Amino acid sequence: MTKRRQRKPKGHEWRNVENKKLVYTVYFILRLSVVLMLVAQFFNQNYENVLLCVLTLVLFMLPSAFERRLHIDLPDTLEIIILLFIYAAEILGEISDYYIEFPFWDAMLHTMNGFLCAAIGFALVDILNREEKVSLHLSPFFMAVVAFCFSMTIGVLWEFFEFSMDQFLLFDMQKDTVVNTISTVNLDPNHGTTAVVVKGIQDVILVLDDGTQMPLGLGGYLDVGIIDTMKDLFVNFIGAAVFSAIGYFYVKGRGKGSFATRFIPRFQRRPAAQETAAQGVSAPDGQEQSPTEGQKPE
Repeated sequence: MTKRRQRKPKGHEWRNVENKKLVYTVYFILRLSVVLMLVAQFFNQNYENVLLCVLTLVLFMLPSAFERRLHIDLPDTLEIIILLFIYAAEILGEISDYYIEFPFWDAMLHTMNGFLCAAIGFALVDILNREEKVSLHLSPFFMAVVAFCFSMTIGVLWEFFEFSMDQFLLFDMQKDTVVNTISTVNLDPNHGTTAVVVKGIQDVILVLDDGTQMPLGLGGYLDVGIIDTMKDLFVNFIGAAVFSAIGYFYVKGRGKGSFATRFIPRFQRRPAAQETAAQGVSAPDGQEQSPTEGQKPE
């Protein structure tokens, strides 16, 4: 009786690869656009933007790298949104100055970031919840809470990063805001905790070490970063809360509806036959192997 021949499995052969034509098309168009931008910035001798383009190309490779390394399958919709998010943040936002030209651009990206991070956090908990080897059984409500907290933690860490860049490298990642009213206890004549409100501010004059006075001419008081940070966290909160609610109802009605599944990565199990081959153990002679999940017996 002949033995069943088994092919040596490779890491990518057992992944559940869906129709990725749309993903590949979007990836090709965005990658080509970044390469053209890189060439243009190089000839313009803007080497900082060249580095941003290189960083963007590296970030584009992360979704597929995570799929291979972590044995997960990113839904097409989620993968396309991640690629568009990277392009919108690095190429359009930084190089094309969309952050300056469109005041809503930063808020839109932070809202999307909150939504995507909540989807990733929810997927991690969902995978562990359904994994037999892990004794984790969270209710739908607590799964939504964990996803929300995961997203907010990522948002806070990003704001820490922006603050660090501004403090140590003198960047302006936390964009300043011009306001016409301030309230501060530093102006309390009694040096107490009574806030003094100053309204109608039209300009601020800076006095430098050498006595030089430099009017800012911005039409108000320059708030340094805090308003931008709180707005970013607030819209991140909105995105995280929206997806956490979607994820809650997704688990409550498991199998019903397809909207949430477009954003939740799925864990791909190695088929039993390939698992056996990977361990160097061949199936007994003449013994049929049971069909793996998603396969029909011949």
